[in-house]
Amino acid sequence: MQNAKQYDLEDRTFAFAQRVRAFVNKLAKTIANIEDGKQLVRASGSVGANYIEANESLSKKDFRFRIKICRKEAKESRYWLRLVDTQSDADLERERKELEQEATELMNIFGSIVRKTE
Repeated sequence: MQNAKQYDLEDRTFAFAQRVRAFVNKLAKTIANIEDGKQLVRASGSVGANYIEANESLSKKDFRFRIKICRKEAKESRYWLRLVDTQSDADLERERKELEQEATELMNIFGSIVRKTE
């Protein structure tokens, strides 16, 4: 059963990174959005990549360290989501808020995993 949960979270972090990429492609190509978008794409992809690394960890300490990085990258994703400019486009703003909520939920999930492994 634990493997099913791992794969669900792997799928969820992958879907988050894909949704972020689609969102960034819809943003106005201002200098700020281009730079913030690059950071957002990197951080959102790092959440899932580090989760995969955590599942392949060699020790409990390594697992906990990787999960903390997942939490950090989710928090950073949320930060960049707050900075991007949707230029008052209602659909983009709704999508930005949904992604921000997902980043928050991922932060909470990884925070919970860290607490349970300490």
